Amino acid sequence: MSHLADSDMILPAYTATRERIVTLLRSASPDDATRPVPACPEWTIADLAAHIAGLPEDIIAGRVDGAGTDPWTAAQVDRHRGDTLGDLANSLESNAAAFDGVLALIPAPINSQIVMDTVTHEHDLRAALNQPGARDSDAVVVGLGFLLHGRSAQQPDLVAKILATEIDAWNLMRTLSGRRTAEQITALGLNAAAIIGPMAGSPVSAPTEPVE
Repeated sequence: MSHLADSDMILPAYTATRERIVTLLRSASPDDATRPVPACPEWTIADLAAHIAGLPEDIIAGRVDGAGTDPWTAAQVDRHRGDTLGDLANSLESNAAAFDGVLALIPAPINSQIVMDTVTHEHDLRAALNQPGARDSDAVVVGLGFLLHGRSAQQPDLVAKILATEIDAWNLMRTLSGRRTAEQITALGLNAAAIIGPMAGSPVSAPTEPVE
């Protein structure tokens, strides 16, 4: 059984997420740029936006060696050092047509992974700005599907238990993407150790303090 979303969901889910992020960036104040991001404690909102904008830039340019690693994302942040949130919104929009053409050709599961990363950071941004919303978006469904896909081979029993719960897709996505503490995961009725354990050595880890 594949947990990945249908291929025809990928591009619309990504483009809708990008539009929401652009709206959030354009509505933020200049002072918001230096606000810390609770889910990414080493980043400010400007740093987070630099990564969101830098991902399509790098894929368009073919800079994919080390994709997803700390040095790869750090280069995106450095490249946009000093840019305003409006500048970063402009970057997302100016690269939209080129990136959408590339994304349409990227095979599964990488295409779903791109949506997962972007929608995860949309909600990191929303939490930092205290602007919740879009928790029932198609991108959340795509992102959760990718995360379940990644767990299904090694943890089929865990995935089966997750799917048997009545926990909504947004909370499941936030849990599996490293945005829930062990205590929060336990409160959802899930096995915190089984969920957090495989995160070791990956780009994500469970926070020590609750985040949205």
